[in-house]
Amino acid sequence: MKREYIAELPEGMLPTAAIFSALGDPVRQRILMLFEPGEALSIKDIAELFALSRTAVVHHLIVLERAGILAQRRAGKATLYSLRPEVVLEAVTAVRDYILEEFPGAAGGK
Repeated sequence: MKREYIAELPEGMLPTAAIFSALGDPVRQRILMLFEPGEALSIKDIAELFALSRTAVVHHLIVLERAGILAQRRAGKATLYSLRPEVVLEAVTAVRDYILEEFPGAAGGK
């Protein structure tokens, strides 16, 4: 048993934990799947596609933004969000690298 991680995660894994926590909600996963590469969507664009209140959509967008998964910018009165896929990829890669390092047989499906 590895006891060194009982107290806290290694410093490099903290952003990864926030990203996976944000991705743990199916609505947030569906929101991310709306984006085309390089596309920016408004709160209105997203809210119209879900049977959720604008307030609920804003809550989900804030969680994704705080995790670094979405970037926000203002365009006049609208708030636009764009996907930062590199952030998700870095988190997945960090977990993958940890698994491969700590469990060498995992790559072979054993």
